[in-house]
Parts: sequence; structure tokens; C-alpha cells
Amino acid sequence: MGKYKVVEKFVSINGEARCAGELAVFIRFAGCNLNCSYCDTRWANEKNAPFEILSEEEIYEYIKDSKVRNVTLTGGEPLLQENIKRLITLLSKDKNLRIEIETNGAIRLDEFIGIGENVTFTVDYKLPKSGMESKMELDNYRLLRDIDTVKFVVSDYEDLVKTKEIIKKYRLDERLQVYISACFGKIKNEDIVKFMIENKMNLVRLQLQIHKYIWSPDKKGV
Repeated sequence: MGKYKVVEKFVSINGEARCAGELAVFIRFAGCNLNCSYCDTRWANEKNAPFEILSEEEIYEYIKDSKVRNVTLTGGEPLLQENIKRLITLLSKDKNLRIEIETNGAIRLDEFIGIGENVTFTVDYKLPKSGMESKMELDNYRLLRDIDTVKFVVSDYEDLVKTKEIIKKYRLDERLQVYISACFGKIKNEDIVKFMIENKMNLVRLQLQIHKYIWSPDKKGV
């Protein structure tokens, strides 16, 4: 039986990616292997962050009790959890669930992709202003499938230029869904739209982080 460090579990709307606006049950795990400049869950990555130890059966029971079909495993970095593959495999057996794994792009996905047809990945590409671009596992962007998603959080024009470069290099817009998000408070959404128009970025979507407009940007449990 696996044991997992869970810092939060709650039901809310999904604030971003393909299921944005839909209800989701969130399981947030402790710890991360990156330290992005704009991290909005840094508290969950601290060594002294409060957490509870749950088994995969307890996590599954919480999810089923919620009566919500969309499941988001997030962090921190969920794939750092020991035995996380056991949890993903257990959840994937319930075909009434849709499991989304939010991962930071710095963990190899080889052993996780293909666990179940109801398991998808939303993968960040950390841009220059994050300070973490050198940590990206670039092979991940070749492995991703049409059911997966890549997310770019941009802070300035340099980040936008790099976003365009990575999309083209890995043909991301031709293969899967691509989102661009503004780093909250760092760049205007209209500047992103202007860049998209100027560069004819078809099949790429501007993403507004809904939860940060409904609640305070730093509110937990939403």
C-alpha cells in the first residue's frame, strides 16, 4: 500500500486547461523539485508544510465520496510522490473518472504515459522568466499525445518569443492542445493576444486562470 503526503484536498471548479469551468476534485501533494519565480503554491513546497498521510485507497474513497468525475492531481509536483504510479493506476481503473495530472515538465513521463485512456497530462514548459527552463525534460514534449496539454506561463515579450519557438520545434499546436497564460500581474492579456495575432498562432488558446478572478489570487482550497 502506497502512502502519500497530501497538503490539500477539495472540490472546486477547474481554473485552467481543458476542463476549465467544470467541477473537479483536487488532490494537492507536498513538495516540488523546482522553485519558479512566480510559484503560487510555494507554501506547499516548504519542508515544514502541513500535510496528512493518505493511502491510495483513502484518496480514492475521498474522490468517490465527492461525486465529482474530474480529478486533478497537482502540487507541488505530484509525480515526485513515492508510489504515485500505483495511485494513478488505481484511479485509472474507474472509467467514470477523468484524471488530469498537472506536472511541471521536469519529470520524465515515459513510465506514466499510457497507464489508462482516462489519464491525461497537463505539462508546463517553464519559460526564461521562471528561472527553471534549464530543468525541462525536453523528450516529454515529443511523447505527449492529442489528449494531453502543454501550458506556457508568460511574464514578458521574451517569454512569448520562446513560447512560439518551442511550439514550432515540437509541433505542439499540430499534435495537442496548447495554452498560454499570463503570469498574474506581470503581463497584460491584451499583449498576449496582440502577439498571437501578429504571429498567426492558430490552434493556440489564451487561458485565463478563472479561479484567480473568482477568488483572491493567493486563496487556498479553491
